[in-house]
Amino acid sequence: MSFIERMRAAAKQLEAPAPDPWRKVLEPFVRGVDAVSTVALLDLVDARHTTSNARRVAAIMYALGFVKIQSRKLQPGGFRDTVCRGWTRPVRSQPEKVKPQQGTPSPPSIPATTRENDAV
Repeated sequence: MSFIERMRAAAKQLEAPAPDPWRKVLEPFVRGVDAVSTVALLDLVDARHTTSNARRVAAIMYALGFVKIQSRKLQPGGFRDTVCRGWTRPVRSQPEKVKPQQGTPSPPSIPATTRENDAV
């Protein structure tokens, strides 16, 4: 490897964003968890409950493969207007859309049903 190639590799490493230190705390905590609230995650990292901190947690949770939810069940005693935002693991992956092959006929249309006793 030439000197210039080593310099370019070092420049790429410097340009790469630094990993978030909260990820080291959150990743082991959510390893065996199916659903967790954002408030619980902010409490875990001992951060204030602000929008910017919630967005920071959101970036980490998306990277870990979680999806966002709104639920009453994440908060103990949740009732009616008490909604908690949080994260859960996806139940299934998104199905791929199947495209019909070119040159295949479209499926036949189903005729409208008729009554047997219709008078003509």
